[in-house]
Amino acid sequence: MVRLKFIGVRLLRGLLTLWFAVTVTFFLVRLLPGDPVLAVADPNMTEELRAKLLADFGLDRPLFVQYLDYLRQLFQGNLGMSFRQSLPVTEVLLERLPWTLILTMSSMVVTVIVGIPLGVLAATRAKGWIDRLIQVGGITAQSLFVPSVGIFLLYTFGVLLGWFPIGGAIDPDATGFAATLSMLHYLVLPCLSLVLVQLGSYVLTMRSTLMEALGDDYVALAKAKGVKPRAVVWKHAVRNALLPTTTIAGLQLGMLFGGAVLTETIYAYPGIGRAIYEAVGQMDFPVLQGAFVLLAAAVVVANLLTDIAYGFLDPRVRTA
Repeated sequence: MVRLKFIGVRLLRGLLTLWFAVTVTFFLVRLLPGDPVLAVADPNMTEELRAKLLADFGLDRPLFVQYLDYLRQLFQGNLGMSFRQSLPVTEVLLERLPWTLILTMSSMVVTVIVGIPLGVLAATRAKGWIDRLIQVGGITAQSLFVPSVGIFLLYTFGVLLGWFPIGGAIDPDATGFAATLSMLHYLVLPCLSLVLVQLGSYVLTMRSTLMEALGDDYVALAKAKGVKPRAVVWKHAVRNALLPTTTIAGLQLGMLFGGAVLTETIYAYPGIGRAIYEAVGQMDFPVLQGAFVLLAAAVVVANLLTDIAYGFLDPRVRTA
């Protein structure tokens, strides 16, 4: 019963957060300068044509009426029609979504695989030169900004050295296994940009929590029983130190989608972030709204799953 109440409260918070994000996005999009009709018509159009297009887009009604109509469409699973492409927004975004998922998931996997062992290494070499070096690297990584890292990597390894492509997601002429290799080749720089930005949080959090765990009584008891040092660290201390890291993973997953918007824009990567960039330039309100709703939903779901996972891992949280 406690678990169901715990999940229900988190779910309600998630839905309220999503509603707030949808509302803010709806009104902010309409504050953008420009005329959405120009996305599909000549600037020298007649007033009659402009009025007809506004009516077709549903933009001639009062703003609050548009908002209520948009909420009704959302409840029906309808994100509207793209002004520019004359396609359902759902279809436009689903075409881009796989690329964003590939980028975000690959960067998270690489970050976890690299960050946790580095944190363990720093904790087990506390106050040594390895620990200090890792701490400096972690603090530096936390201060990095996605655009600056992306532009630096793009210019250095894409333009100057020519090791990696400077835009796109796959070689259009590649097929079969060559296409997979091509996709990985195009993925390296965008993925590395996101990894470098989020790596510091994993490393420093893992180091801090593991050092605390290594000082607990159960670790001393394991050592007294003659358990090998490696087993004490990995089978006992690390398992308990992973709880805060689970929270970091959930929060970072939500932030990854936001970081992917900038990364995809820099590398012309054809994901949701690139769709947002294009929609802003084209004043394509439905695509812009749909993309932000999708990103907000991803953040809410990531945080919700993190809360639920943490609640099952640590029963004390369920009463919060």
